Amino acid sequence: MMRMRALLLAACAGAFAAPATASDLWDRFQSPPADARPMLRWWWFGPAVTDAEIDREIRAMKAGGFGGFEVQPTYPLTPDDPQAGRVNIPFLSKDFVARLAHAGETARAEKMRIDVTIGTGWPFGGAHVPVTEAAALIRKVDLPVAAGRDRIVLPPLPAGETYLAAFLSGRRVLIADGAVAVTPPAGGRTLTVFVAGRTGQQVKRAAVGGEGFVIDHVDAAAVTHHLRVVGDRLLDAFPKSAPPYAMFSDSLEAYGSSWTGDLPAEFRKRRGYELLDHLPALFDTGAESAGVRHDWALTLSELVDERYLTPIDAWAKAHGTRFRAQVYGFPPPRLSSNALVALPEGEGAPWRRFTSTRWATSAAHLYGKPVVSSETWTWLHSPSWAATPLDMKVEADRHFLQGVNQLIGHGWPYSAPGLAEPGWAFYAASALNDHNPWYVAMPAVTRYLTRASAMLREGAPADQVAIYLPTEDAFAALTPADASVDKAMARYLPEDMIAPVLDAGFGFDFVDAQAVTAGKLTARILILPALERIDAAAYAAIAHWKAKGGIVIAIDHAPNLSGGLIDGAEATRRVHAIGSGIFAGGGRIVARGALAAALRAAATPDVALTKADPRIGFVHRKLDGGDLYFVANTSETAIETRARFIGDNQRGAWWDAETGRRWASGTGDIPIRLAPYESRFLLFEKDADALPAEPVHAERIVADLSRDWSLTLGGQAAGKPGAAALWTQGGANQSFSGSGVYRRTIMLGALPAGRLSLDFGKGVPTAAEPDGRADRPRAMLAPPVREAAIVTINGKPAGTLWAPPYRLDVTGLLKPGANQIAVTVMNGALNALAARGPVDQQVLSLRYGERFTDQDQKLVVSQPSGLTGPITLVAD
Repeated sequence: MMRMRALLLAACAGAFAAPATASDLWDRFQSPPADARPMLRWWWFGPAVTDAEIDREIRAMKAGGFGGFEVQPTYPLTPDDPQAGRVNIPFLSKDFVARLAHAGETARAEKMRIDVTIGTGWPFGGAHVPVTEAAALIRKVDLPVAAGRDRIVLPPLPAGETYLAAFLSGRRVLIADGAVAVTPPAGGRTLTVFVAGRTGQQVKRAAVGGEGFVIDHVDAAAVTHHLRVVGDRLLDAFPKSAPPYAMFSDSLEAYGSSWTGDLPAEFRKRRGYELLDHLPALFDTGAESAGVRHDWALTLSELVDERYLTPIDAWAKAHGTRFRAQVYGFPPPRLSSNALVALPEGEGAPWRRFTSTRWATSAAHLYGKPVVSSETWTWLHSPSWAATPLDMKVEADRHFLQGVNQLIGHGWPYSAPGLAEPGWAFYAASALNDHNPWYVAMPAVTRYLTRASAMLREGAPADQVAIYLPTEDAFAALTPADASVDKAMARYLPEDMIAPVLDAGFGFDFVDAQAVTAGKLTARILILPALERIDAAAYAAIAHWKAKGGIVIAIDHAPNLSGGLIDGAEATRRVHAIGSGIFAGGGRIVARGALAAALRAAATPDVALTKADPRIGFVHRKLDGGDLYFVANTSETAIETRARFIGDNQRGAWWDAETGRRWASGTGDIPIRLAPYESRFLLFEKDADALPAEPVHAERIVADLSRDWSLTLGGQAAGKPGAAALWTQGGANQSFSGSGVYRRTIMLGALPAGRLSLDFGKGVPTAAEPDGRADRPRAMLAPPVREAAIVTINGKPAGTLWAPPYRLDVTGLLKPGANQIAVTVMNGALNALAARGPVDQQVLSLRYGERFTDQDQKLVVSQPSGLTGPITLVAD
């Protein structure tokens, strides 16, 4: 089986030979740089890993076209089984460090990038974290006060917790010797006590030996301790001359984290008043609540920057590596916090609403970071093993549309040898390793992804619009139970505030107060999205920017508040004065539904479609000599329309990252013809090569090849020759996961002039599954090839079929007379998994505790597999 996979990989790679060209950009498109290849999160379960299997899997990743991997040790999937060679190695042990060192050596030998998570599972933490350094919170306790009592003894607290303050009838009262003195009569009253406590959260999905408390991300001592115990130990696996490319921090998921030991002192120093006097405002809704919450959240955010992001980035630099981080979550970083890390990263595919993906790419654009990554394919077409190459493209394109140019695939499950196929998988992610039957088509998929990533690094972002993030509004509304700015954005920035910008034909980035005051606002138009509160200094910077020609559009109303509790009144007066100047001097206030029209009136759109179409997405980048666009059909239906593009007065060409072909686009009103989920680049350059136009005349069917195919499954004949049909139809071969080979001979006379293409059909749009979820993205198309195929004609590779249009240019491969066609179709692993039922995890859970639950197991059902037809040979 492995030998067959290797042969198919080689055939697929040969189908993408790059033609010679004099253009440097075209050369890079044809043979993109290795650092643009997608990477993989590599889960080490247990870890129960061996040097031999580490080597095999690294080489399999490379053969599939991946450029590297991120090692993330995670939960065990086997009890210790020495006889089978599966023994869990404790995290950070001598043996673990030796395995990591070996992975580094092999990565260097194979010229693969290696990143390492600074921990196990997520968020950071482990057995080394004492309760005094564990994630902290503030909680409220209400105690009834009985009539006649003059002293309330407070209940004892667990280790690591302290009483902060007590309030009776709205007034703060003194806590002394573990009690509160009250003045009788006190019947019917309630004593409210505030406690600096611990969330108690444990590291999620921890490896063996990595269990323990999550750290306090805003405690400098806790972060330093973690870097010393975990970070330095991981780096022991690498020579000082060859550290990992990057050290990684996943999203901050320290749920409920809302405090740290010296927060009152830091608050007093930064905000100028005593937080402990105003603690009820964090929990109640009163006159001062918004101001206090704003100041508290702002202080927490500053501490995340200063005590987590900045020191880890400095630590990484001191060790010759880089800090790659998902800078969002709990406790609350801001968008500009991304400026503090070398490699910002996001996640989330919905490109027409707020995501942490565009949060990260916006920061990268603002702060001059040319490469920005995203965690991609998380929850893709759940359950594990259901994801297809087309699913991969659908989600990757939606990340590209948000400005991503480095994919971190989620992911590659390490799988111990000797297991029943397909082996191990992560509980909640796509399984993209070479145990997946269609993996032999992966080089074609990664070639597309690499070309797209490389092209999206060319030039510079050209977004004309900036959307001001309502961070100040979010700060004023956050509560200790839910202190995350990026999570709050879904409430303050609904899709109907974002989609109109795209529908009007403009690209955009988010900006925040920090970026604006730092002079990073370079867009032509700034949108203020129904803000109540805005930082007064940022508003003044906006007014200064507007005076130099910037355009301000506020939705529904201008902001009318600013500042926290102490400076709020004065800052609000400044906001009113600044706003009067902005909107009396040409700034516009428009209703939410009029935003698209206001944008078109303010500036020329980057892309002006004949008719707005939410299915079409684009990215615009400015080159030294012209303009570059990525244009994608994000839907399961074909699109045919026209558009004008900024820069289209120069020579234009469509570049197809899937096939490696290019052709003239024309200028002016440019036709756009895209198959379902198809995407292309559009390049305008004055010195571009002159190219022929893409033929658009009616195609002529040369031969209908839908019948007379023989089929072998796993090397065995599967029935008599007949129509090209699914091998699972009629209930046959439902449990077969692997490769099926369709073969037939065609007789041709004189070949027609022009291009000949082998067309496998268009696929059928599908409705969403009744129990489908928005966080389980997938392609809504039943394709004619399930799930990928490699085609050879007369023994020569013709190409790989994995995404629409399911068509191959076979000009030059056919000859008059007899021609042999072989189509090797690979399905997924679900068919075999459905036949054997779920794995019993009872013994594993009894040994290690229940650390995971496999998701969506009711969806592990056999999938249609093979070809559906019709198959035709066409000339154009």
